[in-house]
Amino acid sequence: MSAAREAVRTAYSGRSAEYIDLFGSIDAADDRDRQCVERWADGLDGPVLDAGCGPGHWTHHLAARGIAAAGVDQVPEFVERARREYPDVPFRLGSIDALNEPDAALGGVLAWYSLIHHDPATVRTPLREFARVLKPGGGLLVGYFTGDRLEPFDHAVIAAHRWPPDLLAAELDATGFDVLEAHERAEGGQRPQGTLIARRRR
Repeated sequence: MSAAREAVRTAYSGRSAEYIDLFGSIDAADDRDRQCVERWADGLDGPVLDAGCGPGHWTHHLAARGIAAAGVDQVPEFVERARREYPDVPFRLGSIDALNEPDAALGGVLAWYSLIHHDPATVRTPLREFARVLKPGGGLLVGYFTGDRLEPFDHAVIAAHRWPPDLLAAELDATGFDVLEAHERAEGGQRPQGTLIARRRR
């Protein structure tokens, strides 16, 4: 694991209990986010990997809808909590930079704010992994923080990046994806947020 990825893992491990209290339930999700993820997932063909699943609430939510969902995260405390809270859903410890999945095995990858701590110079590493494990035509959904320019900011846990939607979409295009939808919202004093829905090229 690179020093940068190790720093992210250590930072989240140190604040895992606080993070779980604040965000570790699907009830904490915005209704529009939940509807977006559900609509995306319901249209997929094949199993779904929640890449950077955190404490597992999104993975469980998909599984409860009858989707063959599994989660992977690099933070041991998150994986332990997910396994304890959702024993019928498979979770494993691992990095989104090197997924333990066969080529073209999945129908979908959910990357819900799991790319925000990647340096822009390295973001293609997980994107290439997503493309590798998705079968042609498989779906990718990315949640991220948006901005007018690509820049770091002081995230509560560890430094993260804001992406202009067109720049992040270009990274997806360069790694084998066609972007189908792009959504943004900024309200209530929250950081501007976005979603990109993409399809693995055939």
